[in-house]
Amino acid sequence: MTDTILDSPEDWVADHIRRYVASDGRDGGHLHGNDILLLTTRGRRTGRLRRTALIYGRDGDDLVLVASNGGARKHPAWYLNLAADPAVRLQVGAERFAGAARTASGAERERLWRAMAERFPRYDTYQEVAGREIPLVVVERA
Repeated sequence: MTDTILDSPEDWVADHIRRYVASDGRDGGHLHGNDILLLTTRGRRTGRLRRTALIYGRDGDDLVLVASNGGARKHPAWYLNLAADPAVRLQVGAERFAGAARTASGAERERLWRAMAERFPRYDTYQEVAGREIPLVVVERA
């Protein structure tokens, strides 16, 4: 993935991403007590690279993301993108690496949901109002 990367269209998220990249995550790597990473996906319709900042958790060597979209009724664009093309790029602090994403299901999803909701309790509220099962994404290093 060497194309130009487009940051989130949300101004506050794009600003967060710029600060994160410029400081190797020292500025923006934590937000309100949560660990933050940068996820880059390839747009499912445009083929362009898209980057956003997300709360993450760890499950052994894997990273865990919650496609909550703030409790919206639709999945976030980043999730739809990685569902179409699971090859992703991540930045965790100063470290940048490729990953392969997949959606957790069954007992794994339940276990990871409990862990992520403990980390960020609003996820349970988001699930109540979303009207959809919020996907949990596991990213393994490529």
